[in-house]
Amino acid sequence: MEWETIERPGYLGKKRDEVVSQWDKKFGENNWRIAYQWGDLIIPRKEALQIYEDGYYEFFKRCSGTLDWLIDNASDIYDTEESNIKSKFNYEIQETENNHIHDIAIRRAVLRNGVWFKGDHLMHVRWKDTEGYRINPGIVAFHLPHMIVPGEIKDYGQSTIWWKKDTIEDFYQRNKLLQIKA
Repeated sequence: MEWETIERPGYLGKKRDEVVSQWDKKFGENNWRIAYQWGDLIIPRKEALQIYEDGYYEFFKRCSGTLDWLIDNASDIYDTEESNIKSKFNYEIQETENNHIHDIAIRRAVLRNGVWFKGDHLMHVRWKDTEGYRINPGIVAFHLPHMIVPGEIKDYGQSTIWWKKDTIEDFYQRNKLLQIKA
């Protein structure tokens, strides 16, 4: 099957369901997909999530002090709501209005580094005023910054870009593609 890239949608946030509904109406259900550019390749979201997760895995290998701090303090982590912990290692379990993937990627990267949480509290890893902000994907450097696609991405009215250049989030948003069946 042939796919045609029509835009680079960027961050959808809390408008995810609304935007998906618009795409369903405009292109037809199952006639569009989100994919990712990786060099000359177009890869499925599943592979992009693995690369995203690899960003955390490599970060924890480089910054073992941060990994030690995390596992010594947190009993688990969450992004948007405490219910996020129910997703454990499964990117497909999304129970809130915006995706939470970095909590899942962090859990999986911690596991892949051969350790697990042993702290005494659930840690929020999203906002600037949270204890876990230092591992937010918008500030953690991406391990392969040369693979991040430069240029503009579509703004779906969420806000200005909230992440820093060459971070894990920068990869996730800038390499994202909206494709329709050709």
